[in-house]
Amino acid sequence: MLARTLFHSAALAAVLATASFAMPSAAQADTKVSIMVGGYEMQIYLPAKLTESLGYFKDEGLDVELLNEPAGVDAENELLAGDVQGVVGFYDHSIDLQAKGKFVESVVQFSQAPGEVELVSTKHPEIKSPADFAGKNLGVTGLGSSTNFLTQFLAVKNGVKLGDFTSVPVGAGNTFIAAMQQDKIQAGMTTEPTISRLLKTGEASVLVDMRTIEGTKQALGGTYPAASLYMDAAWVEANKETVQKLANAFVKTLKFINTHSAAEIADKMPKDFYVGDKEGYVKALADGKAMFTPDGVMPADGPKTVLSVLSAFKKDLQGKEIDLSKTYTTEFVKNAK
Repeated sequence: MLARTLFHSAALAAVLATASFAMPSAAQADTKVSIMVGGYEMQIYLPAKLTESLGYFKDEGLDVELLNEPAGVDAENELLAGDVQGVVGFYDHSIDLQAKGKFVESVVQFSQAPGEVELVSTKHPEIKSPADFAGKNLGVTGLGSSTNFLTQFLAVKNGVKLGDFTSVPVGAGNTFIAAMQQDKIQAGMTTEPTISRLLKTGEASVLVDMRTIEGTKQALGGTYPAASLYMDAAWVEANKETVQKLANAFVKTLKFINTHSAAEIADKMPKDFYVGDKEGYVKALADGKAMFTPDGVMPADGPKTVLSVLSAFKKDLQGKEIDLSKTYTTEFVKNAK
């Protein structure tokens, strides 16, 4: 009887040991994070999908869900509603939201130039500069989006009042192209690969080019930090370990971009991102790759330029004190592995 009891006890212990080994503990499970990307097929937001493709999220023990939202302003709204923990979008939303009493911050700065171009339809040769925007329909990804901000700044800077033109939300890619083909917009702000697609067919020409740091300084008056991972400041403070893991993954990706060719990077991206023209995709990426920061650190002179640009046309920023130090943090990227 004793022998049988001992046998059963030993067998039960063996089963429990096997079960505990087979079932991962909560500590071993990957941390779930949802990130909304303002159009992850856009080259300006390439680090999001590239990090996933390279497996860097998994390496950090993260289960990251990348959600796609064509307009940055809608991604911002998802963050404010608490539906996602982060947004891959433009840094300028951090400044705009602080003026409205909401605090979000860039925790990894992807780029130091917008990577955007104001294209003008070749049907409208009368548009020779932003000074000719009056009376025109201008394409933007969404109302309240960064493309809308930049369009408004270019207009005001060149003497055109905000009420003298119409911003039309047309997204990017096929919807932007269709709007220009149908003359629903006469010019518009967009990014790669949409730019190259319209230039290749001869349906548009470049009016203002902000794909390079030099072109950005000429158009906007300084370095303009754009694409970033931004998050609710309170959430960052309460989840530093998770944020650090995200920073680790994204900084590794930025280093990958900085040390690999455009062709090598393109090979890691989903094939549908090429929109049937891999050669054009690679060329556009090669031409614009320098916009990405090598380490995720905010350019020192960047936030002031962004504030200056937004203050030129946004009444809720004019005369208001904005604490730029609360719009970004370098803590996590500087501690990245």
